[in-house]
Amino acid sequence: MTSDTITQTTTAAAVRPSMTQSSAARELGLKRGEFDLAVMLGHIRTVGDGNGGQRRVARKEIDRVRGSEGFPESLRKVVRAVGTTEGAELMGISPARFTRLARAGALTPAKFYLNRYRAVVWLYLSEELRQFAEIEANAGLLTGRMPGAMRARLDEGQDLRARNWRGRYADSLLRQCEDPWERVAAMASLLDPLQTAEIIRDPYERAYLNRLKPAPRAHGAPDSPVARIVERITTADDPDEIRWLRSSLLIGLVQARAQRPAPRPAEHLMPQLVPERTHRTAEPELPKDTETVIDASVREPRGLRKWLRRRRA
Repeated sequence: MTSDTITQTTTAAAVRPSMTQSSAARELGLKRGEFDLAVMLGHIRTVGDGNGGQRRVARKEIDRVRGSEGFPESLRKVVRAVGTTEGAELMGISPARFTRLARAGALTPAKFYLNRYRAVVWLYLSEELRQFAEIEANAGLLTGRMPGAMRARLDEGQDLRARNWRGRYADSLLRQCEDPWERVAAMASLLDPLQTAEIIRDPYERAYLNRLKPAPRAHGAPDSPVARIVERITTADDPDEIRWLRSSLLIGLVQARAQRPAPRPAEHLMPQLVPERTHRTAEPELPKDTETVIDASVREPRGLRKWLRRRRA
């Protein structure tokens, strides 16, 4: 390869407006796991193509991150994730107590993976654990007997790790949305498809949302045991969580329809024997606890994000 060819290739890469996330991770010198966490936490912004494809990273965003103070050590510090044993050491408590705090919802996982035994391994941000241990109000949770109400819930089998992770993940998805239909698709991706179908009865809307749903990272072959475990983790199962997701999905649907309808086949391709009124979007029945907030929520979008922040406060 001649020097002219090398120069041309380098120049072409430099002026490319965006790149894949894998390429962006290499450019920033980050491991893929570090990069994914940085995106999830909002430290690196991605852009979509409007069709639900893989999100990309703009060249100017790469330059912004590179120019940040203390890069790359400062970025690696805030995305450093640790497991139960190391997390317990950071906080000066036993692994057993650490696990109980996490199950009770006091500590929020940042990511997870399945080990070779298909057991879920939760990872936590080391900076969050350090800050939690330094807060004086949390001292009682680190030593002595845990509060009675917390002990009772744990004894009943409470485990909020998956729900709290979904809350963080949902916040990340909504932060990246640039369009009301994308927000609806993000919320729908956290619900069981049957629940989504109950709310969104129009098949064209459902097809459009399926195209816009955020593409998940691969976790095993489709329908494999690993994929099914991951699906359980990423699908809401807490009644309170489901109720808020359904309500937020309804509100988001009202906002999206008000801006523009979902794409539909051209009129000349639609069956002519079916009365026109059957093509109209059927408005889903609103839950009783949602009817009183629809008007206000249309003016104040992303109600789910507010709820997620309150849940973690």
